[in-house]
Amino acid sequence: MSVLFDVLVVGELNVDIILDKIQGFPEVGKEIISKELNITLGSSSAIFASNLSSLDNKVAFIGKIGKDNFSDIIKKSLESKKVNTDFIISSEDYKTGLTIVLNYDMNRANVTFPGAMEHLLEKDVADDILGQAKHLHLSSIFLQTGLIKDVAKLFQRAKKLGLTTSMDPQWDPSEKWDLDLNELLPYVDVFLPNTEEFKFITKSSNIESGLEKIKSFANVVVVKDGENGAHLWDTKKLITKPAFLNENVADCIGAGDSFDAGFISEYLKGADLERCLEVGNIIGAINTTASGGTAAFENIKTIKEIAKNKFLYHL
Repeated sequence: MSVLFDVLVVGELNVDIILDKIQGFPEVGKEIISKELNITLGSSSAIFASNLSSLDNKVAFIGKIGKDNFSDIIKKSLESKKVNTDFIISSEDYKTGLTIVLNYDMNRANVTFPGAMEHLLEKDVADDILGQAKHLHLSSIFLQTGLIKDVAKLFQRAKKLGLTTSMDPQWDPSEKWDLDLNELLPYVDVFLPNTEEFKFITKSSNIESGLEKIKSFANVVVVKDGENGAHLWDTKKLITKPAFLNENVADCIGAGDSFDAGFISEYLKGADLERCLEVGNIIGAINTTASGGTAAFENIKTIKEIAKNKFLYHL
């Protein structure tokens, strides 16, 4: 089987309806006004795939959408970023997922309708699809209720086929954090939660105690920590790299997914892990220079220019 892609992304797909300059916070029985609206490609997985492709990687996506206007936006947006959409499953039985994003400066509130994303199954990611990629990345597992029970099996198959693997669990809307790390993490080469997700998923009060619980069976663990940068467990020691701070943040939507894209792009090149961590931080920072998760990533040339001119960093 010929390898055509650097990365196969398995994940949720939805459209984001983003409201900015909102006059207050919604209350039942009342109406408030938003002065700005943007409709764009959403989903952590899609942002990761798009920005990884913009970093000159060959990326394919598999997920499930409906057959509606929102599904057209998703496919066209991914294709405009040169992400292969041949494996995306369009279903007449379910509607495409949708997230309403309420932006308040550095914070936001989200309401998500999962739709078709809940119905992607492990068996949908067949070996003949996996075998066309060098690397498997999965994001937002808690939104993919049809996949989560068999997610370890998916990663086992990927490793058996010779792929490297990564996973960003993202937030659990149910806040149950029911994921068997002991079964899963031996097959995940790079685990990419943020600080709060990591503490909840390991049922720990801090990063160090969480690592103590999983280090006997985990591989590389990267914990994203916002303005505090990011921390990396290389199976022997904990390394921290500072963030690149942007004084004029457009918004933070997708910053963590962009970090993932930067890290994995370098990881695929065989770069050392500290370099991967540093590039993850700069790509996450570049994300905040434009609204939405993908607007700052036109192509590799513009990405390098922003890194150099805005953050004095040479990619």
